Amino acid sequence: MADPFAVKDCALISIATGKEAQNLRELSDRLETIHPGCIYYHFWGGMLRSSFDEPEYQNDFAAWAWRNLHDTRLAERLAIIDPTHYKDIEDLRRELIDVIEERLAESEFVPWARAGQRFKFIRSQIVVFDTGIRLDHPRGLQERIPKMSLGSIFYHFIDARRRTERGKSDFVEWLQSFGEDAYDELIKRINSVDPYFTTLAALRKELEAVFKMCPMEG
Repeated sequence: MADPFAVKDCALISIATGKEAQNLRELSDRLETIHPGCIYYHFWGGMLRSSFDEPEYQNDFAAWAWRNLHDTRLAERLAIIDPTHYKDIEDLRRELIDVIEERLAESEFVPWARAGQRFKFIRSQIVVFDTGIRLDHPRGLQERIPKMSLGSIFYHFIDARRRTERGKSDFVEWLQSFGEDAYDELIKRINSVDPYFTTLAALRKELEAVFKMCPMEG
């Protein structure tokens, strides 16, 4: 018998690091040693912020390249990096640096931002809240998904990937605990959902649709 699913909520707390970059070379150099929580925040933090300036650029590095360096080509290359395609933050860090170094090698000069437009590295800390809601059966999860807060969707579907041993969402981890391949089709469909290049509200609707596609007994 699987343990009940404990519905949690969360918020990302922004912590200033005091580290900045005014040009592309400095950005690359800082990325070599910056705390992994900074990379996590600048890729995922925008989903939990109430708004951000360049919604077409999903991560802060791409938005800065476009807005402050005025380098559209670099911004587009950074914007297509999908963090879910990398095993961990260190692999993502390496890809980010490689893209920037490639652009530096192409450029005759190092792009600079104006004074006051430096890239400011922010570190994230996640704060988790227990909603007190417990679900005993996958049908309960199916009914709860549309009512979950955006923070709950972020915590269980996105942040879980760095917490769970297999890098899967909490939904998948819980469904697998029922054993006997009971929810294989549902698990397959959940795993196929890419949480990046979208919003949390759209992601919640997509998960709701996925659960509706797979009838459940009990």
